[in-house]
Amino acid sequence: MEQEPILNVHNKQEYPPMHTAEHILNQTMVRMFGCPRSRNAHIERKKSKCDYLLDAEPSEAQVAEVEKQVNEVIRRNLDVTVEYVDRDHVPADVDLGKLPADASETLRLVRVGDYDTCACAGAHVQNTSEIGVFKIISHDWTPSPDGVTPGTWRLRFKLAN
Repeated sequence: MEQEPILNVHNKQEYPPMHTAEHILNQTMVRMFGCPRSRNAHIERKKSKCDYLLDAEPSEAQVAEVEKQVNEVIRRNLDVTVEYVDRDHVPADVDLGKLPADASETLRLVRVGDYDTCACAGAHVQNTSEIGVFKIISHDWTPSPDGVTPGTWRLRFKLAN
């Protein structure tokens, strides 16, 4: 019988549907805007927010497209699976930039079907059918002070049945 690897202690208890929706949102932002995954995230049961570093403020049409694409992925009823790998075997497309400095040598990769793979120690649903409907409730833009580096786009969202 294979034993589950021992990982760093995780200090949060996420609401699995919202946390999994964050994974889908992050991958959608990467694909649509070519930006990194969220710079900051605050994931809660009732509503959540993520900050993204972007070169320009998204248009209202782009905001609507983000919401549409996230919901299309959710409706695909993708299985959410976990795989344990050592650092030497992490796929090249997995960003490890947000791992804490003291992260263990064994990493837990969370896959949302064929859409997203991310190193993560949090709680997730087993299938995207458990998430519900993703709804952007507000967003705002803060340009960079120097006008050269990316600005910050803050997105607030919730889930509905």
